[in-house]
Amino acid sequence: MSDPILVTGASGFVGSAVARALLAEGERVRVLLRPTSPRTNVAGLDVEVAEGDIRDRASVARALDGCRHLFHVAADYRLWAPDPEEIVRANLDGTRAVMEAARDAKLERVVYTSSVATLKLRLDGVPVDETAPNAPETTIGAYKRSKVLAERLVESMVAEGLPAVIVLPSTPIGPRDVKPTPTGRIVVEAANGRMPAYIDTGLNLVHVDDVARGHLLAWKRGRVGERYILGGQDVSLGEMLRVIAGLVGRKPPTIELPRGPIFPLAYAAELVARFTKREPFATVDALKMAKYRMFFSSAKAEAELGYAARPHADALADAVRWFREAGHIGGVRAAGRTR
Repeated sequence: MSDPILVTGASGFVGSAVARALLAEGERVRVLLRPTSPRTNVAGLDVEVAEGDIRDRASVARALDGCRHLFHVAADYRLWAPDPEEIVRANLDGTRAVMEAARDAKLERVVYTSSVATLKLRLDGVPVDETAPNAPETTIGAYKRSKVLAERLVESMVAEGLPAVIVLPSTPIGPRDVKPTPTGRIVVEAANGRMPAYIDTGLNLVHVDDVARGHLLAWKRGRVGERYILGGQDVSLGEMLRVIAGLVGRKPPTIELPRGPIFPLAYAAELVARFTKREPFATVDALKMAKYRMFFSSAKAEAELGYAARPHADALADAVRWFREAGHIGGVRAAGRTR
């Protein structure tokens, strides 16, 4: 049999898609999971399970034993936490431990999952590419800062010989979003008719399985040290909600709200969340980011890797279908009836 390929974060949204894509290619896959990690996304998959933690370099080293390739996908993807530095520690310290273990194991190729959160957005809405890196001091929120710091760390290790390619997914949507992610929560809330209004912002939506295929293309064709945006289509939030409404037979929201009056609600929601320990739907950082249209270009990945993404409407349809089957969407109305 071939040597196993280690995938971190396989219990999560993007990581499970990467593991499945590798299995579909006939690869032998090993996944690193914490003992407490949910197994829903790997249930029934023909994978080897190595228990450990990405911040524990020794357990990562054990998981890498016998491997020549690594996909480091694991990340703490939250826009809010009671202790924001917890997000930074998970993403920066975890990346450091994994990359040091990869360096010591003398791997042939590493694919590191960064994020478009590491790029500096434009106020004019023009799509951003890989030539616009952000800096930790100018990012919004702990998650973006953590990803910038982690990406800079990987780049510094590449300069010292680590054979890593960096991929930057935009906003993945689709099946197996078990948490769900912040964007998945928007899909669920909109499909359930709980988003009567919206703000003027935009996202780059991409099917999670296209992101996974982009990871494999970067593994096979990517240049060491290069960054590749793995995105889909630029879509306004209003258009995204209209597509979701059409998928579930609801009327789309028509009220567009300014961001300013929503800030007090976001501050209040975060205050309540400190007691409930549940991430609020509206956060201050999310509102600050909504000032920008988060649009990105995947032209480099398309030209160098042969990357392509399906239409955003297809990705949203898969997301809605999965959330409905998972029980997140209920009371859907169609043709005047509830089903």
